[in-house]
Parts: sequence; C-alpha cells; structure tokens
Amino acid sequence: MNINQVFEAFNSLRVLVIGDVMLDSYVWGKVERISPEAPVPVVNVQTREYRLGGAGNVLLNVQSLGAEAIICSVIGTDSSGDLLENSLIEKGLNCEGLIRSEHRITTIKERIIAGSQQVVRIDTETDKPVSVSETAQLIAKAKELIPTCQVIIFEDYDKGVLTPESIAEITSFANANNVPTVVDPKKRNFLAYNHTTLFKPNLKELREGLKVEFNVDNPEELRAAVQHLKETLQVKGALITLSERGVIIDFQEEVHKLPAHIRQIADVSGAGDTVISIAACCVALGLPPKSIAAISNLGGGLVCEMVGVVPIDKNLLQTEAEKLS
Repeated sequence: MNINQVFEAFNSLRVLVIGDVMLDSYVWGKVERISPEAPVPVVNVQTREYRLGGAGNVLLNVQSLGAEAIICSVIGTDSSGDLLENSLIEKGLNCEGLIRSEHRITTIKERIIAGSQQVVRIDTETDKPVSVSETAQLIAKAKELIPTCQVIIFEDYDKGVLTPESIAEITSFANANNVPTVVDPKKRNFLAYNHTTLFKPNLKELREGLKVEFNVDNPEELRAAVQHLKETLQVKGALITLSERGVIIDFQEEVHKLPAHIRQIADVSGAGDTVISIAACCVALGLPPKSIAAISNLGGGLVCEMVGVVPIDKNLLQTEAEKLS
C-alpha cells in the first residue's frame, strides 16, 4: 500500500475510542481592578469557549484523518454533560457509546485567562472509578460496537471511566473478534492492559509504570526496557514516544527507533493524542511496524508546530509523509 492508498483507506475506518472524555472551558477577559473582597484580580469576561478535552481530542484527530470516530464513555447528567454531548454532536462525532449517569459529574476544566495570562484553572471532576452497574453498561456498549469497528483506542486519563474489569473484558472480547486494541495509558491502570495489541506510553509513563530506571540514550538499555514492558503486559507491541528523541516501536518481531523531526516547537500539548490516533488507524490497516511509527512520529511533530491543542491536518500530514516515502 503506497502513502496515497493509506490515506485514502483511513476514510473507510470506524474507530472506537473508550475512555475519559471531558470538556475544556476557556474564559477570556481583561483585568482593570483588584477585588475589594480579597487581593485577587477581577476578570471582566469578554468571550467564553468550550472545547473537547481528554479522549475528545483523540476523537477529533481520528475524524481529521477521515475515519469515523465513536466515543464510548460515562459522563454526568449535569449541565456540563449536556454541553459536552452537544459539543460532540456539533463536531459530527458518533455518540452511540455515550452513557449518561445521574451518579457522576462531568469533568470540566475551566481556564480563566486575562490578556495572555492564565489567572486560574478550576477543575470540576471526580476520579473515582465508575460504579459496578456503570462498568457493566460500558462493557455492554463496547461489545455492541466492537464488531462494526476496525480498531479500539483505550484513552485513559485516570478519571475512573476505565477499570481493570472493563479493560480485561473489552480486550478479551476484542481479541476474540480480531479487532486490535491500541492503548494510551496513565498511571493507575498501567499494568491492567494485558494482551492488548499496541501499548503507547511516553518515556515518563514507561519509567513510572514499570518502576524501572534506564539510560534512554543507551540503545541496549532502551530496548531491554521496551522488551520488559512487552513481557510484563503480554502485549503484542509497544510504541514509546521519547519526546525530542523520537519514537521506538517493538511490534511483530521488528524493532525500529526513529529520530524526531526538527521542528519549530510552539506547543507540545496534544501531541500524544495525535500519535495514538494515527498509530491506531495504521494498525487497523495492517501497516508494517516501521510505517506505523514513521507516520505517527511525523504527525506528533507537526501538531507541535501549532499553538494550543489542535487535531492533525490530514493534507499536511500526507504531503510530509509522501516526502519520506
């Protein structure tokens, strides 16, 4: 499959994203006085904007690649949940797997910005694991959707939607249906993703998750750490993002370490979401390990040139990928 065929094939994919979806709220204003009630600035609000956060940014990246992105998550029945669901619908995202719970609050992260300065961030959230009945609902929804999808992304932000029980049952069902699972882990469930297809931590998550120290600049030590990860979790493959050092993939009996592309870095936030989205779509198409790593690495670098969290530009990625091939 050449690069053009790969990018064309992305359009036929259905990608199930399971995990913590949240809302990012931005309040912009100006400060002209200090509050008489406390020594704090009074921000006069000028504009307010809501953006999809957490797994929401992965959905937007998957959609940008041309695939259909389907969310499977648990959010509240509160007003923030309404805003979140409406935001998903407005973006044209599939909400078939969205579960609304009366017993849970929706995660919303509000940033108050005066001029160009963030004054304060207010997080309204819970990180308690979802209840037994909500876990059962999540598993049932996932099982209903998996047979129609070509790949699953576990997007874990440690907010409690994913539990060891749901991870194990969904992975087992996916494996039985030959649907690959690609994982973006966090700390709490790091060791729960046994038997998944491709596990994608960053360097910090790898060290903390396995409680290992190694010299990342020593090729033997780095390979040994990745091998240790694969053996510990019995995963088929691992893709580790190494920040300015690029990426390493160990998958299907192949190991490749690719350097980062030299770029004008404006903002690294959201790069991991782009990498997991591209990697998952490449895995769904059965691309060779080196191609999976190369296209993902390229996409992660490209979004770092943009300010703020923005999904990948498919045309730009394709143009850059053609130069490499």
